Amino acid sequence: MRRFLLFATLALWPILAPAAELGDDGLHKPGWMRETFKDLRDDLAEANASGKRLLLMVEQRGCIYCTQMHAEVYPAPAIDTLIRDHFFVVQINLFGDINVTDLDGTTLSEKEMAVRWGVMFTPTMIFLPEEGPAGATAAESAVAMMPGAFDIGTTEALLTWVRDHGYDSGDHFQKYLANRINAQNGG
Repeated sequence: MRRFLLFATLALWPILAPAAELGDDGLHKPGWMRETFKDLRDDLAEANASGKRLLLMVEQRGCIYCTQMHAEVYPAPAIDTLIRDHFFVVQINLFGDINVTDLDGTTLSEKEMAVRWGVMFTPTMIFLPEEGPAGATAAESAVAMMPGAFDIGTTEALLTWVRDHGYDSGDHFQKYLANRINAQNGG
């Protein structure tokens, strides 16, 4: 009976595991999320100075997919380590009113900036290069934009692909992911 309870608890762990604490804005606040003034030029400089990549996470209050990512995916040891060691994460509220200054110097509210960037779904991860093209927006500069909630394997692959500059090789992320899955399956 004890073994059954242990196995049942382990099987249900992703469901039982609490998501990161919610802030006053209703968004999840894991320990690796940075509090900044949301001037992306400064955030990019700070990320670079710390040897990390700037990652914007666009989320919204009540987003079941955001909760799923914060409860099941981000706490996974491999994901948590990748994020903490290699990414400078700034949260953007899809419907927020806090001002964000884009890489090109334009300042808009979070919700207006999300429209400018074409973000329509949460969560969306926007990965920025170490240096963006002059005068470009974050969306135009992004090396990858990933809308949606994904499993641990896909999320780990994406974080690794960005960390390792996989986009520089011309290899599309989907191809990288397929090759990674085939390698894991002995193919």
